[in-house]
Amino acid sequence: MNIAAYCRVSTDKSDQLNSLEAQKKFFAEYTQKNGHNLVRLYADEGISGTKIKNRKEFLGLMRDAQQGLFDMVVVKDISRFARNTVDLLQSIRALKTLGIETTFLTANMTVLGQSEFVLTIFGALAQEESANTSKRVKFGKKINAEKGRVPNIVYGYNKTIGDYFHLTINKEEAEIVRQIYDWYLNGGCGAAKIAGMLNDRGLRTKRNCSWSQNAVCRILTNELYTGKIINGKQEVSDFLTGTRVQKNKSEWFVTERPELKIIESEQFDKAQEILHKRHSSFCIKHERQSNKHLFSTLIKCKECGWSFRRTVRTYKNTYIRWVCSGHNGKGADSCKNTVTVGEDELIQALEEYFAKLLKEKKNIIRYIVEKFIKIYNSKNDNKNYEKELNAQLAKIKNIRQKYISMYMDDFISREELNQKISSIKLEMERLENEQKIVQYNLDKGGRLEEIIKETFQSVEDITLVRDMTNAQLKKIIQKIEVDQEGNIDIYLRLFEDLGLEENVLVCDNST
Repeated sequence: MNIAAYCRVSTDKSDQLNSLEAQKKFFAEYTQKNGHNLVRLYADEGISGTKIKNRKEFLGLMRDAQQGLFDMVVVKDISRFARNTVDLLQSIRALKTLGIETTFLTANMTVLGQSEFVLTIFGALAQEESANTSKRVKFGKKINAEKGRVPNIVYGYNKTIGDYFHLTINKEEAEIVRQIYDWYLNGGCGAAKIAGMLNDRGLRTKRNCSWSQNAVCRILTNELYTGKIINGKQEVSDFLTGTRVQKNKSEWFVTERPELKIIESEQFDKAQEILHKRHSSFCIKHERQSNKHLFSTLIKCKECGWSFRRTVRTYKNTYIRWVCSGHNGKGADSCKNTVTVGEDELIQALEEYFAKLLKEKKNIIRYIVEKFIKIYNSKNDNKNYEKELNAQLAKIKNIRQKYISMYMDDFISREELNQKISSIKLEMERLENEQKIVQYNLDKGGRLEEIIKETFQSVEDITLVRDMTNAQLKKIIQKIEVDQEGNIDIYLRLFEDLGLEENVLVCDNST
């Protein structure tokens, strides 16, 4: 009889691979002893039995069965065939329909002509065993999370031989991490451009791969670089499908490890702010980030909101102009702004604008301080409100902990626990968000003089606007708006940093 054999091991560790070799040897001896012809042995290595879609060899077996390449499938144990009862029965029925016998040697069971009842029982036991394994793995991960362990490989750190969970800083890689943050925060570079710059230098990732935008983003969003290990952000909600769900922030495990710090927390927070703004700008305004030219992504159309694009025309002389990409790329129906802004004229307007800023420095500073005090006059109230929020949050956390203790002592069920703490989670999130807003206002109030001083120092350091980089200009200018009448509004970054949504001076241009 022509037969096919199937075997599987769920991990790729050396002891399991030895088990796979043992299974292959077993089937070779089995076919020789029983006088069968082994058409092919299908073997999945390092694959879980809960999901068929990931098991390439098993899927190959089912395809070959439809071609009639064998008459029987031999499996040593039901758990090797599938640990998902539904998948097990569906696969067996598919083989039955093709007239192919399935034999499980350990259970001494053949499928054709027999009831599915016993098979279902064995399949359910195999699934339950997998469920218990999932629980043990989850428990182990929880213990590791509570102890602040980092099991994964992270760029910038080395693993200590013999201690899988211990990290030490890799000095060379740490410098690259700092360079990435500097490019992103101060150089105006995006993740894709940074990846290209790293590849141009011949640098590789921790797994010896080329750098990608995602790889750079993983570094920009990993709080480990600030000396803080955060575990338990997600958990597997269904071991059969592998579905992962985000956990509430209050349930995360946070461990402070200052000896692992590579960058400052302020740098990390600023990177998150930029990431969020760029993501929002792209999703809402289809606005990409670029620092290729002096005014890249700085000039905005007041009519449609799209950025102006740079055009170069050469006829006797070279003319560089900026036009609305909404009108220029999508036509007049999309935007009626036909204004073209000459780059030379815009540079001149900016130089006049900066000169006027410095001339009116005292009046502008007084205006900004008065405006800020008017809006954030409640600084002392904010401090009191912050104390009140802290007290409310501590109180609600205590209530949550009491419910968890009641559940642990079997006074309430899991369903009752979820019902009681669901509203508590929402209230905790609201209070934590309020804390962030209040702290942000307090921080801005404390840094008011510093922020103003930094802005005017940047303006005073300017020699020629033409010689500036896009990143340098973006530190001073938030945006330059152009309407269809040719009027230009220049918005200072200073106002955005302080949360003041208006510009100080307006420049008129009639190009």
